[in-house]
Amino acid sequence: MNFLYTVVSFIIALGVLIVVHEYGHYLAARLCNVRVLRFSVGFGRPLVLLRLGRDATEWSIAAIPLGGYVKMLDEREAPVDAKEVHRAFNRQSVWRRFLIVIAGPVFNFLFAIAVYAGLYMHGLPETRAVLAAPAAGTLAHGAGFKAGDTVRSIEGEPVSTWQDLRWRVLQGALQREALRFEVSGPHGDIAMHLLDLRGYPSDEIESDALEKIGLRLFRPPLPPVIGRIVSGSAADRAGLRPEDRVVQAGGQEVANWDQLVQAIRARPAEVLSLVVERGATRQRIDVLPDAATENGTRIGRIGAAPSIPASESERIVVRVSYGPIDSLVKAATKTWDISIFTLRMLGKMLIGEVSMKHLSGPVTIADYAGQSAQMGWLAYATFLALISISLGVLNLLPIPLLDGGHLMYYSVEIIKGSPVSERAMDLGQRVGLALLIVVMAFAFYNDLNRLFSG
Repeated sequence: MNFLYTVVSFIIALGVLIVVHEYGHYLAARLCNVRVLRFSVGFGRPLVLLRLGRDATEWSIAAIPLGGYVKMLDEREAPVDAKEVHRAFNRQSVWRRFLIVIAGPVFNFLFAIAVYAGLYMHGLPETRAVLAAPAAGTLAHGAGFKAGDTVRSIEGEPVSTWQDLRWRVLQGALQREALRFEVSGPHGDIAMHLLDLRGYPSDEIESDALEKIGLRLFRPPLPPVIGRIVSGSAADRAGLRPEDRVVQAGGQEVANWDQLVQAIRARPAEVLSLVVERGATRQRIDVLPDAATENGTRIGRIGAAPSIPASESERIVVRVSYGPIDSLVKAATKTWDISIFTLRMLGKMLIGEVSMKHLSGPVTIADYAGQSAQMGWLAYATFLALISISLGVLNLLPIPLLDGGHLMYYSVEIIKGSPVSERAMDLGQRVGLALLIVVMAFAFYNDLNRLFSG
């Protein structure tokens, strides 16, 4: 069931993002009066084929859902009727061809902005940037951070949530900066701390980077009471319910939520026997945690969240929402920041400062799709926006076969006043294909390594 959920979530995500990207090409082609012959989601034999519009454009869903394409009228691919030559892609000015090609990635970015803006307007429950005691010997410990510190700003930029903090610190680590923090202590006292990341190795920028730096999220001790269960999760399948109090896990007494989490994480894909109090009765429930990989370690998850008392909720949770204009500005800024961060990571991979192990392929992305979908529509929408940005950035790389490769050729054509020669383009296609195969092989190897390691 969990595997099926992951596959369906991945296919839906892929379908949405393919449609967004290819619709950018399609719309730009129509605006330039270029005839579109086919709009296809997927490759290979069409499973669904409709002909619509005055141009009888074929709208297709094909058998291999790993991409898509917009096929336009082009004399280089087939003879074109003399009456329609002016509508062929190859007859358009270089600026029109440039517009049609760049529209795909642009639509990826616009989609991400629209999603983030919608989420900001809807309002997001976020965790406050309150710190736990940093581990001895970490950079945060050396900088003077203390348990209960609430981060107010970093380098003068306001910090409202843990995600704000995490994102700014990751940027600082990648760029090897020394960051000035303004914090308020548990009693309201204001202090300044300098977190020096100039010596932090770029190769260690991963999901647990903040933990290594010593910045840990404050987690109040919570009772082992279930507050929410993800539909279709291991907890749901086992019959656990909200308000169940777990008193034993694997034969051991459970005093708080952290102890329950540790017991679950230690048993990926292994039956864990729980004793729960439900009302006035106690009963045994066996749950089979789903296996997941976190930082190369295999862990168990059941898809349950704790019940947080109102007093603690006010302390650690804040609902963030903005008006329409502010939401658009913040969404555009976030999309830009993620794009630049992605490019910098790729650049550091190219020069060897960041390991290729950070590349992810379809297996890892599918896993994230399934996990985010189980967490709810807010998490899934955020996942879609993030992957859409990644697709936009990757497609703009100057690699032949990608949109960025075509844009590179058109830029050369604009500068020199004539098209790139067929011989040069053919050589570029071969080099681009070889490069993409190598990158895809690395990504797939990383997927398999994450899947079977730990």
